Amino acid sequence: MHSSSSAGSALDLATPARREAQETREARETGEPPETREPGAGDRRQVRGLDGLRGLAALYVVLFHCWLYTFPGYPDSSAPPWLDGLMFGRLAVVFFLVLSGFSLAISPARHGWRQGGVGEYLRRRAWRILPPYWAALAMSLLVSYLVVPASHFGPPTGATVLVYGFLAQDVVTAPTPNGAFWSIGVEAELYLLFPLLLLLRRRWGAAVLAACVTLPVVAGGLMAAGASPVEGDNWLAPHLAPVFAAGVIGAGVVSASERVRRLPWGWFAVLAALPVLALGALRGSVWTVNHYFWIDLAIAPAMTMLLAAVATGRPAFLVRLLTTRPVRALGDLSYSLYLIHLPIVMTVIRRVAPHFVARGLPTFCFTLVVGLPVAVFTAWLFSKIFEIPFKRHRSWKSLAVHGSSWWTDRNRKG
Repeated sequence: MHSSSSAGSALDLATPARREAQETREARETGEPPETREPGAGDRRQVRGLDGLRGLAALYVVLFHCWLYTFPGYPDSSAPPWLDGLMFGRLAVVFFLVLSGFSLAISPARHGWRQGGVGEYLRRRAWRILPPYWAALAMSLLVSYLVVPASHFGPPTGATVLVYGFLAQDVVTAPTPNGAFWSIGVEAELYLLFPLLLLLRRRWGAAVLAACVTLPVVAGGLMAAGASPVEGDNWLAPHLAPVFAAGVIGAGVVSASERVRRLPWGWFAVLAALPVLALGALRGSVWTVNHYFWIDLAIAPAMTMLLAAVATGRPAFLVRLLTTRPVRALGDLSYSLYLIHLPIVMTVIRRVAPHFVARGLPTFCFTLVVGLPVAVFTAWLFSKIFEIPFKRHRSWKSLAVHGSSWWTDRNRKG
């Protein structure tokens, strides 16, 4: 994804529609939405597999919520022990943040850690994230009002609409219409931090960037009672900034020397993850959940090295799996799936399943058979309407022109 004057010139001479189509094709190949990429970067090398990872992570979050709302007692769940592997939904969200930092930094990493104008970057992020989010917010409010409540704080209020509408849920507490939305507020704050992270990386290097975002968080954690910070429902972005920054730093592998790219990043990821996973297994689920503050920070390097491995094409079998059509399709709708799955899962568990099956494991199996396919299909339909048009078109004008052309073609055929 390094720049090339000849390729850039070719794109500049293309028509806007052709250029937009070309950039969309490149986005599919790189796993990086066109809104995050620099204009005219038509010659970028492929980063295959990132969308597949995103899709699998979103699927895991859905399974986690099926597990969570079926079996009471989290984190000391009443679920059968063989389902304990589904309890780490928080770590899937941490992976999303690492992957987000990595994906956003791919283009800057290949351009001297420069991203272009900050204003244009923020506009593109808002264009990409907000329309599907606001549509999912409206859907979640309706479900929470009319079907099944989503919050132990009570039904949504006017404050809910304002707080969640302005993505302020990590700063201000309000009854949530959708329990998955907490991470969207965190990610929005980290998007605002991204230009500063790039500046630190460009001027002082990866080590200084890592130190600047990690050391204050570690110091704050150590000063907490028992060195075990108790996290609330918001103000999580400062704690998770090192996780996001780890992804930014890891993106450097795409422009690194061949010697660095050939390193066994997959094995490094396994070795980095093993101590964290072993500690969690030894101490148990309750200890692990109560120490997520430290677990998040400890697992982020392993996640970053996994992304580096996939970005360098190894292990080949994993990249092949991630680029199969079903996994890529899941990745294409991963954001929509994350946004809208929880109201569907809760409706199935609390309103539909009781009429057909007993509580516990029968309800869980019923939710997998009924709720999971419904969530995936609804996410596919949702993405067609509220997400894909904003991926393919970068402005209201472009959307209007496309809509007008579609309507004209339809009338002709009719």
